[in-house]
Amino acid sequence: MNKSLLRLVLIFTVFSVHLGAFGQQKIRYSLQDIIARAKSVSPAALSAQTRKENNYWQYRFYKSNYNPQLGLNGTIPSYSQSVTAVTQPDGTIEYRQVEQNLVDMELGLQQQITATGGTISVNSSTSRFDNFLAQEGENGTRWSGVPVNVRLSQPIFAFNPLKWDRKIEPLRYEESKKSYVEEMEQISQRATQLFFNYLLAQIRFDIASQNKSNTEEIYKIEKGRYNIGTTTEDQLLQVELRVLQAEQDLASARLDLESSSLELKSFIGLNESAEFELVLPDDIPEFKVDVDKAIDLAFENRSDAVAFKRRKLEAEAEVARAKGQRFNMNLNASYGYNNAGFNWANIYDNPNQQAVVNLRISVPLLDWGRNKARMGIAEANQELVNYTLEQEIVTFEQEIFTKVKNFQQLKDRIMISEKADEVAAKRYEISRQRYLSGKVNITDLNIAQTEKDSNRERYISSLREYWAAYYELRQLTLYDFENDNLLYDPDLEEK
Repeated sequence: MNKSLLRLVLIFTVFSVHLGAFGQQKIRYSLQDIIARAKSVSPAALSAQTRKENNYWQYRFYKSNYNPQLGLNGTIPSYSQSVTAVTQPDGTIEYRQVEQNLVDMELGLQQQITATGGTISVNSSTSRFDNFLAQEGENGTRWSGVPVNVRLSQPIFAFNPLKWDRKIEPLRYEESKKSYVEEMEQISQRATQLFFNYLLAQIRFDIASQNKSNTEEIYKIEKGRYNIGTTTEDQLLQVELRVLQAEQDLASARLDLESSSLELKSFIGLNESAEFELVLPDDIPEFKVDVDKAIDLAFENRSDAVAFKRRKLEAEAEVARAKGQRFNMNLNASYGYNNAGFNWANIYDNPNQQAVVNLRISVPLLDWGRNKARMGIAEANQELVNYTLEQEIVTFEQEIFTKVKNFQQLKDRIMISEKADEVAAKRYEISRQRYLSGKVNITDLNIAQTEKDSNRERYISSLREYWAAYYELRQLTLYDFENDNLLYDPDLEEK
């Protein structure tokens, strides 16, 4: 290999090593970083976004029911060739060969009437008939059509879905928008849980590593003391067991760390090979939550509060539906013009007046109590819904009250557990120095170490409980108490 090529290989190798080292650098993530990533790219966030869009388009579909619909329909073509039985004027039947085609088209503008549940439409239609077996000199084409026609179809005393949908569907859409924000806060809670699961695993791994080093050092000291006769074999074996236990704890902590790391990466969409480090969120925001204000905000903003209204209206709608099914009466009316001729223009040449009115009625004379039973079911269900809602509203209020009180206590618990962590760590260090100087035995040192480890974990756990409660409170009220603003925009509409 010549020198130039060797130089290029060395440069490339050095560059690759530096690039690999750069790629292995750990990224530091705060709790807010993890939550922001979970809300944007996690599978749970993408699913919530998809549901939000689906609800939006369902709402758009509902609104289109109240707009005029312009439609074109017809048959092009309807061709037939066969031998057909034709009834003659004297009642006899002649079998004739038929070859013909029919084309018809209708253009209509239709509008539903919200107040009455009826439908009114304006229509125009044209039909062309072709007889391919017409005799010579006979015009085989016929035209007919309706230049203009106004139709009305109106149910009488029937259930009006347009009226009830106008009351219910806006509530359903508002409920879906609030549910989306609640889902985002649930994602925040889940991300918080996984964040602290990993952080606790990281703390436990660090503690296990440090304990292993400490116990190995103590074992060396205890072995030296045993050799010179200043300690007993029982104490030496106790320290040796402590070393073995420390090795087991370290292996278990390493496994927990890897497991919690994979779970967190999977949730926030990080590559499995990515290296990161979490920053302990010990900076607690300063704000107070008033119980009465939290309850009021929950009733104003939470999707469940909207669902209470929606479910009550749905129960009333079912009663109205049952009433509307007692009998059927429908008014149909149409007025317009029609005509026929040998060409298309003849349709519009002095057309004839066309008017149709009919009232259809269907009343059960003997139904063996079906209508009464139908009404009884609907009214009983309405009473059940009202009773259930009353109970749920009480539970709803109690839940907010409990969560706020619990949140207030958690903040005080953090301060206590933080102080206990500091005291336990200081006590262990003092006990360790006293052990090294021979003033305390190994049992007292082990007790101090256990208290240090448990208080450290208890402090991290108190932080986890606080931040989980913080995001749960946001979810229950859809309000950011720290920044004093609403978490969703009631007037915001997509697209």
